[in-house]
Amino acid sequence: MLDAYSRLAERALRDEPPTEAEAAWILDGEDVALLPLLHAAFVPREKHFGRAVKVHVLNNIQNGLCPEDCGYCSQSRDSDASIRKYPLKSDEEILAEAEAAARSGASRYCMVASGRGPTLERTRKLAGLVKEIKSRWPIEVCISAGLVDEEHARILADAGLDRFNHNLNTSEEHYAEICSTHTYEDRVRTLQAIKKCGIEPCSGLIMGMGETTDDLIGVGFRLRELEVQSIPVNFLIPIDGNPVRRDGSLSPERCLRALALMRLVNPRAELRAAGGREGHLRSLGALLLWPANSLFVEGYLTTRGDAVNDTYAMIRDAGFEVEGNADWEGELPERGEFRLTGGAGEILKPEIASETGRTVGR
Repeated sequence: MLDAYSRLAERALRDEPPTEAEAAWILDGEDVALLPLLHAAFVPREKHFGRAVKVHVLNNIQNGLCPEDCGYCSQSRDSDASIRKYPLKSDEEILAEAEAAARSGASRYCMVASGRGPTLERTRKLAGLVKEIKSRWPIEVCISAGLVDEEHARILADAGLDRFNHNLNTSEEHYAEICSTHTYEDRVRTLQAIKKCGIEPCSGLIMGMGETTDDLIGVGFRLRELEVQSIPVNFLIPIDGNPVRRDGSLSPERCLRALALMRLVNPRAELRAAGGREGHLRSLGALLLWPANSLFVEGYLTTRGDAVNDTYAMIRDAGFEVEGNADWEGELPERGEFRLTGGAGEILKPEIASETGRTVGR
């Protein structure tokens, strides 16, 4: 049986993905041994990234007020979640958050604005913020602001934007079950526009929304086809008031199997364990570092995650290292020193329950 894991690892080193049958076995096979699978995923992870872990910080620069009906999102028009809605933050607030992220050792600062997509005027404002942040701190900048075309993407590219995030979220076949106000193809066109303008695309998925194994395999291979360099894997955080909540499918092992699959399908991509990792992976959280080489800290737009100190301790205890940015000297911030002032934490600790109903995390 070990030969099966070795074959997966060896092919990943040659940038060859699993077959669809192998992908289904990785996710559902009853004879899969988790630790050998994680080691197989670690082989290409180590080749391309060593034991380094990139840390990203999200800042919700605009919260709620969104006309889209994405069922998993507490900022959508159809959500009754109790969040504090606000328009675009001031430049001073956004820059202060960028400075805090840089001082914490983050590799990348991600500005997220709710809405269908930015106007040209808003895009130029975001471009100005990108220029200012990059002139002050040695930190990469990512923006997630909805649908854009080439005109918008060119403005952001000229400002020096490193990445633009727009998640596919699920397979094309399943997409209509989670959103109706835009299409899967709309999202693909956004990724194509930003890539054409020289910005790295960041796009991933959300597990736990009623998708099938085929849906997970489909989105993994579509991300490979689109040559996405940064893939966040989110684990649905069930928030009261959202139309799409838990589907009961997310055990720690299934989350880890999915991360291993995404690494084996996309060996060179920066793979990020994103929203919901703390509550769904629970005591197995450190094992995500074998397939994934990137994490978010401090929260996920409207929910809190683990703090910088706790996350860095997990990374170091597992034998990995925080990559940091050029100005970071490897010192942890004082406990409580680095906290986002808004965006993350609008809903403090949504409960993620096991199928028995026991609360097991944030």
